[in-house]
Amino acid sequence: MAEWNDPRTTGVSPTATVGVPRAARDAGLRSYMLSVYNYMASGVLLTGIVALGFANSSLINLIVNPATGQATPLFWIALFAPLAIVFALSFGIQRISAGTAQALFWAYAALVGVQFSSLFLVYTGASVAQAFFATAAAFLGLSLYGYTTKRDLSAMGTFFIMGVVGLFVAMLLNLFLRSPGLNLAISALGVLIFAGLTAYDTQKIKSIYFVVAGNGEAMAKTAVMGALNLYLDFINMFLFLLRFMGNRR
Repeated sequence: MAEWNDPRTTGVSPTATVGVPRAARDAGLRSYMLSVYNYMASGVLLTGIVALGFANSSLINLIVNPATGQATPLFWIALFAPLAIVFALSFGIQRISAGTAQALFWAYAALVGVQFSSLFLVYTGASVAQAFFATAAAFLGLSLYGYTTKRDLSAMGTFFIMGVVGLFVAMLLNLFLRSPGLNLAISALGVLIFAGLTAYDTQKIKSIYFVVAGNGEAMAKTAVMGALNLYLDFINMFLFLLRFMGNRR
């Protein structure tokens, strides 16, 4: 039996839309996707507000020691706590309420904002803005493609997910090699991989709708999970693009 939160089993059943007028299905899908995008965009906005708030005030001293330039315990909390939130959402989504899932999503976005405030110490403000707007433009185009294409992107998604694992291994390896060339290659591949995942995840979210349509609680939860997936695609594409084209201070 298909699980609505399992991306491997979200194909649309032939009977999923029997007796439902096409116009109603389309209106329901648009409303569902709009809620996903609203969550995702609000999360990005919250991350940006928190990052700018810390970077442009004395709050930055809470995550970077001004005397030594070293990260404080709060920075490490902000770095690892989001991982715990992702695991809690991924493995516990069926046991928590939609409201709890939303609260965890907002908490995740705020903690990432705390992390991102340190980017303004490394890169120029113009570089951060340039990378952000380039990412936003690419995201819109790729997500639109994933939403409208008739092509099944499942095989592509599997390939890109494997690519994420490869990126992680390469980044760990480069911690020891410290190769500028490898670092540049990792950044370029990271942009391409998360660009592909943006299209794949959008199509996956669209397919999930037809599985959960009519179940209000499930729709609310999957909207949050879909927003989290797209949010992760966006911020990772942004980070790799910033590494690739950003000017350091």
